[in-house]
Amino acid sequence: MAEAERIIGTPENPDAEGTDEGGSTAADAAVNAGRGKRKVLVLLSVAVVAYLLDLVSKMIVVAKLEHQPPIDIVGDWLQFRAIRNAGAAFGFGEAFTVIFTIIAAGVIVVIVRLARKLYSLPWAIALGLLLGGALGNLTDRLFRAPGVFEGAVVDFIAPKHFAVFNLADSAIVCGGILIVILSFKGLDPDGTVHKD
Repeated sequence: MAEAERIIGTPENPDAEGTDEGGSTAADAAVNAGRGKRKVLVLLSVAVVAYLLDLVSKMIVVAKLEHQPPIDIVGDWLQFRAIRNAGAAFGFGEAFTVIFTIIAAGVIVVIVRLARKLYSLPWAIALGLLLGGALGNLTDRLFRAPGVFEGAVVDFIAPKHFAVFNLADSAIVCGGILIVILSFKGLDPDGTVHKD
């Protein structure tokens, strides 16, 4: 967590009065605080949309597709097939469901802590995708059978020769790819650009 906070850095204190060492005034700090709040709102909005899409899609899959034959979407190249996955991607680590639950909860805590230092719109979108996806799969782990902290995640998107996944997984992957791109471009979550 300390490493994540080091990457994000600490924005100027919006409560500071007068001018700081960099020449910023209290008015500048207030403007930055407003921008930061808008970025947090974007993060939360993206997270809520990703979470609700995942939740609704899983409810439909459980109600209509579970215990039914797969539905071909694009021939046999893409199917909707309901499975319960107690492990991670590709079904790895089915004996470690509790650990995956703790990791998802940890990711959520880190994102929430880092949100207060967020001044970049692309980072807000990326972290929102991660947060929504983590919440989606955490909900399954907490509330689905066989029990709390041991629940199996509902997966249903089945490309040929690939792992079956869900919309939460897609949000996590898209958020992760966006973070890698932003890092390579030198854009930090606090809105600064650095060149290494």
